[in-house]
Parts: sequence; structure tokens; C-alpha cells
Amino acid sequence: MIPRRARISCAGIAFALCLQHLVSAIEVPLDLPQPPTITKQSIKDYIVDPRDNIFIECEAKGNPVPTFSWTRNGKFFNVAKDPKVSMRRRSGTLVIDFHSGGRPEDYEGEYQCFARNDFGTALSSKIHLQVSKSPLWPKEKVDVIEVDEGAPLSLQCNPPPGLPEPVIFWMSSSMEPIPQDKRVSQGHKGDLYFSNVLAQDALTDYSCNARFHFTHTIQQKNPYTLKVKTKKSHNETSLGNSPAMYRARGITETTPSFMYPYGTSSSQMVLRGMDLLLECIASGVPAPDIMWYKKGGELPPGKTKMENFNKALRISNVSEEDSGEYSCLASNKMGSIRHTISVRVKAAPYWLDQPENLILAPGEDGRLVCRANGNPKPTIQWLVNGEPIESSPPNPSREVAGDTIVFRDTQIGSSAVYQCNASNEHGYLLANAFVSVLDVPPRILAPRNQLIRVIENNRTRLDCPFFGSPIPTLRWFKNGQGNTLDGGNYKAHENGSLEMFMARKEDQGIYTCVATNILGKAEAQVRLEVKDPTRIVRGPEDQVVKRGKILQLPCRVKHDPTLRVLVTWLKDNAPLYLGTRMKKEEEGLTIFGVTERDQGDYTCVASTELDKDAAKAYLTVLERPDQPRDLELSDLAERSVRLTWIPGDDKNSPITDYVVQFEEDRMQPGVWHDHSRYPGSVNSALLSLSPYVNYQFRVIAVNDVGSSVPSLPSERYQTNGARPEINPTGVQGAGTQKNNMEITWTPLNATQAYGPNLRYIVRWRRRDPRGSWHNETVRSARHVVWNTPIYVPYEIKVQAENDFGRAPEPDTYIGYSGEDYPKAAPTDVRIRVLNSTAIALTWTRVHLDTIQGQLKEYRAYFWRDSSLLKNLWVSKKRQFVSFPGDRNRGTVSRLFPYSNYKLEMVVTNGRGDGPRSETKEFPTPEGVPSSPRYLRIRQPNLEIINLEWDHPEHPNGIITGYTLRYQPFNGTRTGRTVVENLSPNQTKFTVQRSDPISRYRFVLRARTQVGEGEPLTEESPALLDEATPSPAYTKNQVDIATQGWFIGLMCAIALLVLILLIVCFIKRSRGGKYPVRDNKDEHLNPEDKNVEDGSFDYSDEDNKPLPNSQTSLDGTIKQQESDDSLVDYGEGGEGQFNEDGSFIGQYTVKKDKEETEGNESSEATSPVNAIYSLA
Repeated sequence: MIPRRARISCAGIAFALCLQHLVSAIEVPLDLPQPPTITKQSIKDYIVDPRDNIFIECEAKGNPVPTFSWTRNGKFFNVAKDPKVSMRRRSGTLVIDFHSGGRPEDYEGEYQCFARNDFGTALSSKIHLQVSKSPLWPKEKVDVIEVDEGAPLSLQCNPPPGLPEPVIFWMSSSMEPIPQDKRVSQGHKGDLYFSNVLAQDALTDYSCNARFHFTHTIQQKNPYTLKVKTKKSHNETSLGNSPAMYRARGITETTPSFMYPYGTSSSQMVLRGMDLLLECIASGVPAPDIMWYKKGGELPPGKTKMENFNKALRISNVSEEDSGEYSCLASNKMGSIRHTISVRVKAAPYWLDQPENLILAPGEDGRLVCRANGNPKPTIQWLVNGEPIESSPPNPSREVAGDTIVFRDTQIGSSAVYQCNASNEHGYLLANAFVSVLDVPPRILAPRNQLIRVIENNRTRLDCPFFGSPIPTLRWFKNGQGNTLDGGNYKAHENGSLEMFMARKEDQGIYTCVATNILGKAEAQVRLEVKDPTRIVRGPEDQVVKRGKILQLPCRVKHDPTLRVLVTWLKDNAPLYLGTRMKKEEEGLTIFGVTERDQGDYTCVASTELDKDAAKAYLTVLERPDQPRDLELSDLAERSVRLTWIPGDDKNSPITDYVVQFEEDRMQPGVWHDHSRYPGSVNSALLSLSPYVNYQFRVIAVNDVGSSVPSLPSERYQTNGARPEINPTGVQGAGTQKNNMEITWTPLNATQAYGPNLRYIVRWRRRDPRGSWHNETVRSARHVVWNTPIYVPYEIKVQAENDFGRAPEPDTYIGYSGEDYPKAAPTDVRIRVLNSTAIALTWTRVHLDTIQGQLKEYRAYFWRDSSLLKNLWVSKKRQFVSFPGDRNRGTVSRLFPYSNYKLEMVVTNGRGDGPRSETKEFPTPEGVPSSPRYLRIRQPNLEIINLEWDHPEHPNGIITGYTLRYQPFNGTRTGRTVVENLSPNQTKFTVQRSDPISRYRFVLRARTQVGEGEPLTEESPALLDEATPSPAYTKNQVDIATQGWFIGLMCAIALLVLILLIVCFIKRSRGGKYPVRDNKDEHLNPEDKNVEDGSFDYSDEDNKPLPNSQTSLDGTIKQQESDDSLVDYGEGGEGQFNEDGSFIGQYTVKKDKEETEGNESSEATSPVNAIYSLA
């Protein structure tokens, strides 16, 4: 499935937000002289909260910094005279402070701000200041309203006039909302309309509530109480709103008539840009439906909305094209009626051409244009510095022509602020535009050497704000080339920006903007870098997963390597909280143990500072279904009942089955049993029942995830009783002692008992047609018959019975009385040796009469009595081999060779073993031995290998010798195999190496007269790198210890050690700081002078040298005295000597602790071997 994806470019968003600036007017830098410009002001209709201080905003910029003054209601407002009023510093904002008292209403009126400096005066709009009001509802007495059922009714609200208007809603006096529908609804003026009144409308009272915005208070009108006069009792029928209900209650059906507006036609005026709300509320029985139409066309598309159950039509942002005739049609089954509303669209003034600041150089011409439209058409009035232009001093370079002022040959000193006022009866517009006459060379206002980065194929713009007077001409160049950039992929705007429609890799480079006028030129450079887009190459896909599973959502991102990418995850368009079950990894998101709340939309967002890409997938979590509910029993019968239920939510996995379970409260109360199973497509089942069961049912829903929680149980249903229809099964008779027979059976369950007092009639007799039946009635599932002969057959019957009768005649089963131990042992036991580990047995079977039970098997008990080898201990544990059935031969295997064995035979029945036969003795012949216990390999040098081994653990005969096979190998190359036959007492052997490089593989076997035993294989360790053999070791190698260079090297090392010892001795005799602390438990304190001078001592007990000993360089302690023992250099007392008395290191393959320690020390203690290891 393809993931849903949305790619977003940050640069594109920024570009869209900044497009409006591409055509904006050129701004005059604030460091240049200029008239004031209003930058911030309060709205025209300004309503304030009476509980707060009042702030009337007015801010402006200019050079010199403007000063501010105010008028109120057209007269100068002296701020300094009123202690409650102040003006913010470097601002014209008025602050009216009521902390010390005062009435906000005293400051209502029309305010206007004036910002002045040496070059002119700018004006704010006229700000109409009003204080919010939330007046109390007038006291009035509301009488009970009597109305006939079916008649129309309107309840008047008439809220007190608030500022702004309050929000109206209807509630009962107990603050419960009044339900509204097409019969009962609230009009936009606040009145509550009933198209027809029903008796149910008298169940509550009706109170109009007004919520005021600023004070956040709700005022409640005294409630209306209705008394509905009905023709029939309120309880005779339901309170539905169907036509049948009206007839049943005797209400006359009537044609619609309009409750608002009245009559068949009306008119409405709306201002351009506002919302138009048309309303039609009609009465009638049944309540009418409302439809809306426009004469001569369709309702305005895209901005039409039906409200209040189609009783209101709202058209947003009205324009002149929306004027015309609208009609509403109210209809029900009795007829229809139409009302026509004529809509007129008027317009307060709105701009067509708003005047903009005009910057001129001395001698230049220019014009200010002020064009506005409205209905009626507005009048245009020009002012200069806040005064009507007619009364201003004459200016020969200025000419007023209606909505245009023309300037010719302007000179320095002609700067001023001009105001254009466009007004009609619905409102006014006021705009400031200054004329500034300057003589300024070009300047670039942007920072130098800007860096702009953009994503490939996106739109971008390079900004180069500039100023000059006369207005400079600005051109763009790339990489110093002479062609002006304008056209094709580029568009140069008047404000200096260069727009690039699609940035490509080849567009990278340095762009230069050059501003030129008659006074000079200025330039700036902008460097553009085009980056690769961020892309999610593998995003998450829609997945369906079971609850509790592990889920992986991939999100592999490709991005520009020079940009840092950040990958975030959203769930349902909100930031994802990872917690402990979720892990965000480099290429995706892992969710451990998915739960139901993990279901939803997952969005992977990969973002850089320039762009971002997103991929979305939906996760569906499959869970066990919700439990079924509302179980209901119907169609009650003697042996059946219908169970119906309402399915629960399937949790995104269809329900496959329903399991119906039951519980009865007599035999196993509280235990639920499966009754039946049904497909997941049904919600009703006819259940078969058993007699005399007090049933209670529940239902479990099953889907692919698992089973739901069981439903709540149904009500109980008791069936009538009957006699049992089946008898117990699994009837058996067997003795537990030699003189009894225990009869057992599987009892009937609660659904098989069929009645009270369930019991069992047990009958038995010896298996003889002439035998008489014995019987016993029991309630348990067991009966024991005593004083029976040993192991004789019996016929057995078990019949069920309750208070309603007996079950049908039961089947007959065969049982046996108890067994006794066999009386005879097998005779004539004969043994034939098959091989060194197995024998064959034969015997004479016992007579069946002596078994006294059911023959199970013959057993041969045997044990190893001794070994034929002297002084070899053996285990005499008894073992046995079973021979099931009535047989007279068998085989005993897995014996030890060359041993003496004893054997006895018995026969076994269900009670146990019979008497043992005569004990037989037999020897086993020799066999092949086991492998030697170990094989140790020692390599004292590169010429010989010493082998040592031990005798086999199990010789299995007389050892006649050992066979040793060995073969040299080097990597994959192998040499000739050598075979050595060794004497039985030999446990050592020396191999002469053919070369010092190859390793050897040894295979050692022990031999008896029967043959060779199990092999033991070992390999010699590698002393040199097999891949790079050193030429230093040859077959005729000279002892390195006799070489002159080696002797010289050893002498030099000895001399160096001697010098070091002398230096240490001299340093110590001169007071060298090697103090030993007397008390080994004393801690090293900062006050100790040894710390100050840097010396320290050893106080660790484990590392403290013994007297008359010295510490070696590697930290070990060696004796000083000349009692050197070669044992100290060997393997813990197992050191060995060559024939010439030299010490031999050894290597042991057998990995016991003692031998391993010897191996570790052998090479290090031999000087020759140490040199070999270094080489």
C-alpha cells in the first residue's frame, strides 16, 4: 500500500507570506528627514471592559520623532489637566487609570490622534470609545401560559440592550438545555418558537439566558410555565412526533403559516463584506420543512450555509452580486406557503486606489491618487497636515483635481502629510500619505554579502531593499556578467527583489544588485546556494497488527548532506509521546506491545531549516472483541430456549464465532461449561436443554486475536425433570487387594442427571451363567466388593436412577477381583554368551495357575560381581531387563567385557514379583579397551616431542600393547603417517621432529587380544607462525646460548641492572624518601609531610615484601638466598631433567588445574625457551 505523503517546503511558505512585500512602496530610511507615519492605532469602534484601565493606542514614526496630541468629540483634549489620563513616553497611546476611582463612562466619546514633526502632521482614524454594558433584566411577572395542544407558540426573550449584544440561549430553571429540533427552535433575535405545542412541552419550564462577553456573566429571565390543554390523557399514547401520534391524540393537522417574518414578503438591507442572515420560522401540524431559493439563479456557491434546522440561511462576505429576491418555502403533508425576502446590498466606502507616500527629488513631478467606491458613492475630501486643503496656504506646485493631487516642479521644503477622507452614510475611510522632497544618492538597505539557501525547483527571491531620491534604477547581475536578469526564470520587482520562479543547480552563484540615480550608484552581493530536497524514500505504510505485537514503521530519509535533518513523528497530527514502549531509530519507529490506544494516523516528518517532507500511514490495531451484551431468553420450551444477544465491537477483526456457555447451581455452582458454538454472523441461537437443570447462559465472542470477556449472564431458566436417558460409562472392576474388587465408573453430570436424588444401582456376579446377581445402590462413583476369590472374572452392570425413574437397562462389563503374588519361579534358566557385552537367555515358563493374576512380564535381574582383572574395583548395582508377555527367551546386553556376572529370573503380575529362580553365574569374554585416560604432549625444544599417557579406565581385558600413529602437518599439507607398536607397560614416548615448523597429530589406542580400542587424538601446539617460517630454525640449529652476540647482550643487560642497583643504593643512603609507615592501618593524611614532598609508602599488606626478599620489576617476590630449587621453576614439583641434567619445560594437553599451571610457567623459566618465544 502506498503511504499517504505531503511534502512541504519552508521556503515556499515563506515565499507565499512575503509575496505581498514584492509590490510594497519603497520605505524611507528613518535616518533621513521625513514626515510622520501612523504605525498603530485602536480600532474605530472600540469597546472596553469597565473593570480595566483604558488604553487608546496611537503610535507613529518620523524624523524628527513626532509629538502627539488628541481631540475628543472634535475638541482639543488636554491630557495634562486630567490626573487619570497619561500618555506613554515616545508614543501617543493614552492610558486612563481607574485604580484610584472614577467612572469609565465619563470618558466615552470620539477620539482622534495627531502626530506632528517639522515636515507635517499625520492623523489617526476617529476612534469611537464605548464602555461595555451588561444591564440587569427588568423585573417582571410572568404568568402561566395556557395553550391548546397542536397550536403554535412563541416565547419572547427581549434581553436588555448590552454592549456588545449578549449571546442568547434557553434553559430550564434547573439549568437543563432546552432540546431543539425542527418543531422547537430559537430565532436569531432570541425568541423561542414552537411550530406546534405538545403535551410533553409542559414537563419543563423555559427561561431565557443572556451571556455578556466582557463580564462573562449570565443573566436569567424569570421562567415561562406552560399549561397545555389536551383532548386525551397524556398516558394514552407515546410522546413521539409521528403523524400517527397527532391523530391518536386528536390533534388537527394544519397547513404551515409563518411565525417570523410575518406576511408573504419582506425586505432586508446588508452591508458589503458582512454576513447576511435570512430566517423563516413556520407553524403547522406536522412541523413544516423549510427550503430556500433565489430568484433567477442558484444560491451563492461556496459561501452559503443552512442553520437552525434549515430555518436560517447564512451568506458570508456579501457582495453586490448577492442582492436579489430570496424565498423560503415551508411545507408539510397539508400544504405549503412561501415568503419572499428582497435583499439590498449597500456598501461603506472601500478602497480602489489608496494614496501612498510620494518621494520626489527637487524638480520632479508626481501625484497622489485617492479612489474609493461604495453604495451610495462616497465623497472624497483632501486634507493637508490635518486641515482641509482649501484652507491651507497656497502651493503653486500643487493642483487638486477631484480624487487626484498633481505636483509639478517640487522643491525642498514642500514636504507635508496629506489625508484622504472617503465617506458615505455607512462609514468612512481615512488614509495618510506624505510627500517628501529629498536629494539622496542611492543606498542599499540590506546587509552586505547575504547568503540565501533554497531547495531545488522551489521559488525564491533575493532581496535588495534600496533607497535614493530620485528613485534609483535597480538592476541584477549574476557572477559579474553584464546581462541584466529580468525575464524567463527571473522577475525583477520595483522594490528591489529578484524573484526566481524555479531554482536550479545551475542558478547557484553570486548575484549583484546595482542601484543607480543621477547622484551615484550603490551595489550589494547575494550568494545563492541551491540544496537538494528532503525526501522520504521509504515511508510508513498502512498496517493492521494484533494487540501485543511489535510494530515497525519505516522512515528512511534522503536529504542534502550540508543540511541537518530532524525526523519527528506525529500521531493524529499531534506530536507523538514516545514513552517506554516506543523507540525512535535512525530509519523508523518501533512500537513494542501494541495496544488499542496506539491506533491512528502516524506521520513521519523529516525537516531541515529549508524544507520538510512528510509521509503518513494509518495503524489499525486488532484486539479481542468487546463482550456481547443484553442477553435475552425467548421461545421457552421443555427442551429448548432461544438466546439472543447484541454483538460488541469487533475491534477491527471480524467476529468468527460465538461460544455459548452455561452454568447450573445444583451439582457444580459457579462452574461454566461450553454449551455450543455458532458462526460470528448470527446473534441468536436455539439452544437444546436437558431436564432438571437451572440454566444460566453467557456468550463469548471470538475473533482472530482471541476471545472476549464473557458477557453478563442471562436470567435463569429451570427445566422440568425426567428419568435418566443414559447410564454411566467407563465401568471397570479391578482389585485393590487380593480379596476385593473395586467397581468404578464415570458419573453423570448435571445435564445427564435429569432429576433429583441421582443414584446408581450396581450389580455383579461371577462370570458363570449359574451365578446369582448381587446389587447395591450408591450415590458415589465407586463400590468395593469384599471377600472375593483371587483373580476371577465378574460380570458388572451400573444403572442410573433418580426420583423420576431408572435409565434403560445397562450394558454388561467384565471385571476381575484382586491379584496375589505369583507362587512359582521360572526354571531351567540357561545362559549362552553372544559376545563380550551380550548374552542370550532361555527358561521354562511357569504354569498359569501359579501366576494368581494377569501375567505382565518375565524379568532378569543381573549384577557385575567382579572383574577378571586383579585389583580392579567394580560396581555391584543390581539391574534388570524386562521381557513382556508370556515368553521363554530374551537377550541381555550392555554388559562389561571380561567380568563375572550373576543373574536371577522372576515372573511379574499386577501385584508384583514372584519368587526368584536359582542364581546363575557367567563370565564375559575380553573386549576392546576404552581410550587411554589422557595424552600429554611436552615440547622441551624444537627437536623432540615427549608424549605421556595413562592406561584406559576400562581395559575390558588384558592390555597387550599400544598403537601410536602420528603425522606431521603444516596448514593443509600433511606428511607420512608413522605407526609405532608399544609395549603394554609403556606410558611414555619421544618423537624426533623432522623440522621445527610442522605440528603433529597423534592418535593413541590400547590393544587387547580382541583388537584395538577407542582412539585418543591430540595435536601438538604451534611454536612458530606456520605461514611465515623463520630461517633461524633449521634442522642443524646451533644453541643460541653459545653464540657470542647473545653472551654480549646478556652481559650488557647485567651491567645495566648493576648500575641501576648502585644508583638506588646511593640515593637511599643519602636520605632518599622511601619511608615505611609503622602502622599499616594509618591513612594517608593531607598534613603528612610525605604528601607535601611527593614521597609515599606501601602499606598494603598483600604487596608488602617479606624480610630478606626483594621485589622484581614485574611485582613478584623472589628469595635472595642461594637455595634455588628447580622445583620453583617447574610445574609445582613435577619438573624433569634431561639425561644430561638440564631442565625440561613441558606442555600438557590434559586440561586439569595442576597441569595448566605447569604449562604457564614452563616457557618463562627456561632461558632458551624465553629467547625462542621472543623470536
